[in-house]
Amino acid sequence: MDPKIIALYDEYTHAPLPRRTFLERLALLAGGTAAASALLPLLENNYAQAAIVDPADARLATGKVGVSVRSGEMRVYVATPRDGEAKRAGVVVIHENRGLNPHIEDVTRRVALAGYTAVGVDMLSAQGGTPANEDQARDMFAKIDRSTALADLVAVVGWLAARPDANGRLAVIGFCWGGGMANALAVAAPRLTAAVSFYGQVPPAPDVAKIRAKMLLHYAGNDARVNAGIPGFEAALKAARVDYRIHVYDGVEHAFHNDVAGVRYNEAAAKLAWARTVAFLGATLVR
Repeated sequence: MDPKIIALYDEYTHAPLPRRTFLERLALLAGGTAAASALLPLLENNYAQAAIVDPADARLATGKVGVSVRSGEMRVYVATPRDGEAKRAGVVVIHENRGLNPHIEDVTRRVALAGYTAVGVDMLSAQGGTPANEDQARDMFAKIDRSTALADLVAVVGWLAARPDANGRLAVIGFCWGGGMANALAVAAPRLTAAVSFYGQVPPAPDVAKIRAKMLLHYAGNDARVNAGIPGFEAALKAARVDYRIHVYDGVEHAFHNDVAGVRYNEAAAKLAWARTVAFLGATLVR
């Protein structure tokens, strides 16, 4: 697909552009309204594909619960393995700027199958929860106060640490908007053992010295907007002597790990990044 179209869609999802403006510009790039309509299914998320791990998988116990946070009550999706283990490490999963959708619930189940208590947060809980309409969810994100959101995540980490099945080792995984929040949470929650960020915005350089977690950072090669922050982040990580790993996946787009994201998904890079993530969590969370 024309890189200009991918860039336009990225602008639409992150700037954001009004949908009407996006469609008008897409029609110009595609050569007409009909061509633009044909391209849309290749660009937009298709949640019918979000079932790598069946929600009814007998190996897992799943459900939604409320957690008391600064903004009120956050609804979270919890998945735990039915493996008989009394205690295990916990992992917070933070979604993109589309909320706690079927894809992120599926990722949460994948984390649980790796042997952890996995908690997928809904950062739109204070506004009534993640809606089915993606454009509505995107608009809701513009109303989020970042400092409150970060305090809410710190509260979720505390709740996860206090669970009777917790063993004291904690991690966070975030994607896109959630990748930036994962980086920020590593700064704000020193009790974290590990943090994994997929194409996330970087924290302010002076804050990096507060990080105590080991860091795993995944970036897409064709993601100039996010990647502009890598050099400064890496310099700050080195100066603070933070244990970190950075992987840049050449030739792939922002959201390459999201297997419902149409042409932006890259199977080879996604599988490699996920294998590295599981190995990283095993090395940092399992004793």
